[in-house]
Amino acid sequence: MIKLGKNHLRWCFRCNLPIMEAKTCPVCGAETSATELTPPADSRPGFDFDIQRARDMADRCFGEGCGKAMIPDGHIVIMNKAPAIDRMEEVFCDGTCVATERFDLGAGWRFIIRTQGAMRISKVMTKGYVILNPDAVPFVQENKNLMAPGVLDADPGIQIDDEVIMILENRTVIGTGVAKMTGKDMKEQNRGFAVKTRWHKPEEPVVSDICHTWDDVVEANRAIIEKRRDEAIKFVHDTMKTYSDLPAVVSFSGGKDSLATMLITMDAGVDTPPMFVNTGLELDETVKYVHDFAERHKLKLIEQEPPENAFYGNLVYFGPPAKDYRWCCKTNKLGPTVAAITKNFPDGVLSFIGQRKYESEARHDKPRVWKNPWTPGQIGASPIQNWAAMHVWLYIFYKKEPFNFWYAHGLDRIGCFMCPASDMADLDTVKAASSRYPEWDRYLSEYSEKRGMPEEWKKYGLWRWKSAPQATKDEIKRVTGKDVPPMKPTKEADAADDGPVAVKIQDGYSPCTMGYSVEAALSRPIDLKVLEPFTHAMSWVPRLNEADGNLEANFTTFYADGAIITKAHAKADADKNMDQAVQIIARAFNCVGCGLCAARCEEHALYMENGKVHVHGDQCIFCMKCYGPCPAVNFAPAAKTEEKEFEN
Repeated sequence: MIKLGKNHLRWCFRCNLPIMEAKTCPVCGAETSATELTPPADSRPGFDFDIQRARDMADRCFGEGCGKAMIPDGHIVIMNKAPAIDRMEEVFCDGTCVATERFDLGAGWRFIIRTQGAMRISKVMTKGYVILNPDAVPFVQENKNLMAPGVLDADPGIQIDDEVIMILENRTVIGTGVAKMTGKDMKEQNRGFAVKTRWHKPEEPVVSDICHTWDDVVEANRAIIEKRRDEAIKFVHDTMKTYSDLPAVVSFSGGKDSLATMLITMDAGVDTPPMFVNTGLELDETVKYVHDFAERHKLKLIEQEPPENAFYGNLVYFGPPAKDYRWCCKTNKLGPTVAAITKNFPDGVLSFIGQRKYESEARHDKPRVWKNPWTPGQIGASPIQNWAAMHVWLYIFYKKEPFNFWYAHGLDRIGCFMCPASDMADLDTVKAASSRYPEWDRYLSEYSEKRGMPEEWKKYGLWRWKSAPQATKDEIKRVTGKDVPPMKPTKEADAADDGPVAVKIQDGYSPCTMGYSVEAALSRPIDLKVLEPFTHAMSWVPRLNEADGNLEANFTTFYADGAIITKAHAKADADKNMDQAVQIIARAFNCVGCGLCAARCEEHALYMENGKVHVHGDQCIFCMKCYGPCPAVNFAPAAKTEEKEFEN
């Protein structure tokens, strides 16, 4: 994982305070140290929910009281998301990493104790310990695995794959690792692989008796918070002066970044009402928060919703949205955004948006002011483009502004309640606490049952992709022993395999991915082996993946279950790709036998037989002269479906 910006989080170990940016502590003048965060290093405060979860996991693994020994009351906790198959967070207390929490598919949260955490709990732990023979210590510290002869004693309750702490008889921590035999076997057997060493390098313990509140942290960082605020205020004034002919708003989602942006414009003393695009898929608490915020500050809220049943109605055509098939961004986010601007600001608008470069690689490379080509009349500008998440939170704490309920209850990002871009960890959190999730859960059950998909498709969140990444497939196979199957068509659709194919298209900018894409849904599944020869007209080397049920050609992916997606940097390119894809579909499955495309093919790769066009794929030279007028395209069937609409 690459860094998306400088790690601004430092620590004063004399004061036991997190310090942003400054190499000298503003409180005591001591030198501060960089906090060793795993990239992308966009850390955040640990809320009571986070602290309690970490403590509970420590207690379960190592015995009652270990949680509070690891994270004492009144100590500042920092959470840092790290790369993982699904979700992983580092837990920092007193400026040092004491544990890692990893969400494993199918198993849930796993607690991984770090050396500093192990040293904090070693004197109180009653479970998960392995006592070493001193002769084994050098091997562990060289990152070699612990063999059974090196074990003097062990917790008999240890099971294979449990996290363990390796100690001496006097409770000195030597390392941590993963059990590869039970504690009972470690004690009784004289051979075999006992513990796979994980953390092994000797460290000096980092401890402090100094307690703080987040108000103390804000006060210590007041100068940098106000410096960041003042620069952002100047940016707002300068940008409004540059675009003085346009009214200004704040794109307000109810998330922390849009909240900070809204507060900046309020501090700037400018008239920028919040504009809330209510996608219809928001968490109930988010909608309430947005309304409460506007009422509390006596602001006129501009709110726009999508057309009725924009999401569930389109599920009939497109099926579940996915990370690589985000049709919902167009129907429920882009469409309402355009509608709100057209209705309220027909001559254009300047939108202050809570975009930060630390959020993603796409946002990292975006300018601070931009013209949105997919939202006519909108100029976007980000006052907090260069802020890290910790800057945002400290500013919110500085303003003493209430924030969205979900941040303090397990989520680090706020969006649609069933967003396919979510980690399974987040979806589990929402499922457990939101009244909205049961309707989606029921839809997924009905959808997978109708297509004969195995339980893993829903259980492990495979609906979140059209083509799941290999790392996810490998992880699921490791857990279940099964290969990940491609999506199966419905039985009803199988019966129509010889019928014409209708196409329904959603195009436009995807606000969630910061790019342009066009998604299409076909009225029935397609045989990719039939389609593949025709796609030579789109790409020199089409790539057919029968195992995963997809075919790639010229930045366009066709799926056997009847979906198509194409992506591009420019709208014209994406539209051109989809137009070619539609013509290819018509040629392969809807041919009316006119022969126009074959007549245009000078290489005679296309030929007519039995009233239909056929192709010698290897003879196609990618000249693209076959594209042009086609009755099968111009008079294509309407996109209809017999599938019963899901009632939400």
